[in-house]
Amino acid sequence: MYKLPRTATAPFCPSEVKGSIKLDPGLPLHKKLLRFAGPGLLVSVGYMDPGNWATDIEAGSRFGYGLLFVVLLASIAAMLLQTLCVRLGLIVQKDLARACRDHYSPRVNRFLWLGAEISIIATDLAEVLGSALALHLLFGVSIPVGIAITAFDTILVLGLQGAGFRRVEAIMLGLIVTIAGCFVVQLAMSEPNWLGVAMGLVPSLERLQQPGALYLAIAVVGATVMPHNLYLHSSIVQTRQVHPTDAGRREALRFATLDTMVCLTLAFMVNAAIMILAASAFNSSGYREVSDIADAHRLIEPIVGSALAASLFAIALLASGQSSTFTGTIAGQIVLEGFLDLKIPCWQRRVITRALALIPAYFGVLWFGDNGISKMLVLSQVVLSFQLPFAMWPLIQFTSNKAMMGKFVNGPVTKLAAWSLFGVITAANFWLIYTFVF
Repeated sequence: MYKLPRTATAPFCPSEVKGSIKLDPGLPLHKKLLRFAGPGLLVSVGYMDPGNWATDIEAGSRFGYGLLFVVLLASIAAMLLQTLCVRLGLIVQKDLARACRDHYSPRVNRFLWLGAEISIIATDLAEVLGSALALHLLFGVSIPVGIAITAFDTILVLGLQGAGFRRVEAIMLGLIVTIAGCFVVQLAMSEPNWLGVAMGLVPSLERLQQPGALYLAIAVVGATVMPHNLYLHSSIVQTRQVHPTDAGRREALRFATLDTMVCLTLAFMVNAAIMILAASAFNSSGYREVSDIADAHRLIEPIVGSALAASLFAIALLASGQSSTFTGTIAGQIVLEGFLDLKIPCWQRRVITRALALIPAYFGVLWFGDNGISKMLVLSQVVLSFQLPFAMWPLIQFTSNKAMMGKFVNGPVTKLAAWSLFGVITAANFWLIYTFVF
């Protein structure tokens, strides 16, 4: 297995290990697929973080299966954007942050960097709150104590120094399997109405007109299509070696795209499972005001009729929070190096990001109480949705630039779909601001 040099930033600086995972042209197809598998796993982790839980649970309890189509459309949008990240990383051999630094003015770059940092802090806030809540549910520690415990996850980051990028990917796979396995068992216990599930996957503007539905829908989009993932994916995909020929690039794009689609399909299934569980366990039982993860954990045992369901719920939540911690650290390094050309040890980056997340987490708990955690989680995802267009614009612009992409530039259909998606998300954000102000 490839080992990274024991530098201050390994293994969280993919820029130092470009092409480190080599591909022998003579390898069988299945071995090439396995060599390319991995970046999609790290990206998909961001689509299962505790912020997703809060939005999906509230949406499922309030609207039943009605907003499942939002999860589906958001996942399709995520697949489109992440495949553009694959194109940028493999063809241009630059991550999104570095490409921005090379093409925009310093003032624009500082603005984009600040937005990216805000999205990473919002994501880390969700991880802090989710992990603290999971520790509370599993071991009975208070929420403030749980928040304090999350400050020590830097030790986990340091423990992976020099471990190798493939080992980090393997750890992510284990955590994702844990999350998915827990929900498979819980869904079997809750006995969903699968016809209702199928109907919920059909898009409907009428459902979005219900009070509170648009706010939750935007939160679901922010929780699903996460801005920092665009910076992350365009960098970590470069850990795979690409042969400098058109055929080699096409092969790399094909394998990396397949990795992305499979992993994000798994992420969609997990997010849909959370909403389906909330709909079948709470909405169908008359509990339509469950917006708090702790309440969901408390109610799931008597409704489903098994203490195992509640335990699996908490275990999956803890795995979700911890898995997102690793990818948030990697994304932070990429953003810092790409926009500012500034390198610091990853443990320092972790400490700074976590400290900035701990402050609002503590004040939020003191202000709202333990019952305000889910409100803060949903709000953090809305913040991500507002930041998303500022990451989408340069990504679409660069991958549509023939001078940069050559033969691999976005085609007319891809450009239309990407810019349409940009317009829809931007318009939804403006509409949310309008409804709050007026």
